[in-house]
Amino acid sequence: MPTNLPPEAKDKWAEVEATHDPKMKLQKYQEFLATVPQHKGTLKLRGQIKKKMAIIRKELEEKKKKGTGRGSGGPKLFVEKEGAAQIALLGMTNVGKSSLLAAVTNAKVEVSPNPYTSREPVPSIMNYKDIRFQIVEAPAMLEGSADGKAWGMVTLGSARNADGLILMVDLSYDPISQIELILGELEKARIVVSKPKGRVEIDRKHAGVALRIILLGKLVGTTMREVEDLLRSYRINDAIVKITGEVTLDDVEDAIFESTTYKPALIVANKMDLEGAGSNLKRLQAYVKGKMPIVAVSCEKRVGLEQLGEELFKTMDIIRVYTKEPGNKEPSSNPFTLKRGATLQDLAKNIHGEFVKDFSFARVWAKRLPFSPQKAGLSFVLEDGDIVEIHTK
Repeated sequence: MPTNLPPEAKDKWAEVEATHDPKMKLQKYQEFLATVPQHKGTLKLRGQIKKKMAIIRKELEEKKKKGTGRGSGGPKLFVEKEGAAQIALLGMTNVGKSSLLAAVTNAKVEVSPNPYTSREPVPSIMNYKDIRFQIVEAPAMLEGSADGKAWGMVTLGSARNADGLILMVDLSYDPISQIELILGELEKARIVVSKPKGRVEIDRKHAGVALRIILLGKLVGTTMREVEDLLRSYRINDAIVKITGEVTLDDVEDAIFESTTYKPALIVANKMDLEGAGSNLKRLQAYVKGKMPIVAVSCEKRVGLEQLGEELFKTMDIIRVYTKEPGNKEPSSNPFTLKRGATLQDLAKNIHGEFVKDFSFARVWAKRLPFSPQKAGLSFVLEDGDIVEIHTK
């Protein structure tokens, strides 16, 4: 294991996880750090915990200011999610983030040539076909954001909280230096945009559920017994752990601390109408090498914006599933949005928790099926555009 934490540190981490009060959580973080040995293997962990502590301190300070009437507090750190997915809009100052929101969403934003106008996350809704994306403009990114400079904690907190990212650059000057700065600050904050080989999701449950490990991928250099022993050493005894792709024991431990997180991303290259933008776009495309989609736009001229919805839909890898009640001829016009590969069980959970327990069967209408409707069980894999009618006991 990279951290090689002693038993007392693992005990303290269990106390951190069990605490929800901000003041008490801050204290538990401090106690945890005091038990973490200082060596190369714990550098990233210690840095991540210190950033979490800084966020809590900032939140407590803002609450104190509001409580005493001194000012309106600081900027909000997180925005409540809504719509099919929350997308954080990141970029350096004056690249046109507010102009993009004004052009493609319902947001009433201040578009200003002055730098660093946006100081807190600005949420808005973008409609694409029959789904809604929530776009959250984060404060401008700059060198040192990951170290807490200016409003860096707010910006990277927005990125970590989101389901995906839009990385926005200005084509009127070197876009490569801009994208390098953005990716560099994200990496320092342990947010990656390249899909990892494997993923570990730990869904902590209430006491009595027991520890259940679902292996959908491959363990590399370790065994199920070692994974279980590691989880239990951190007092994780009631949880559902889902492992996909190729995963090492280090990856499992990393997931315990929620240290590294993957966010699908695309690049919006703005100011396509300005001189030199074409050659800068080619340079950016050569640099990215197809690893992320690039949508070239001019927010001012309203050019290229129609591609954003389609690329977001592809990047987020989601599907739309329409439901209908038994006896109704027409399905609902508001689909459920699920991750690609989702099953009828996932859909039933999204509708209501009792639907899984009371599930009898479903009828599915789909173009790919030899006949529709087809009777299906909970393990049936859904695809975009499917229509589902669920029958309960």
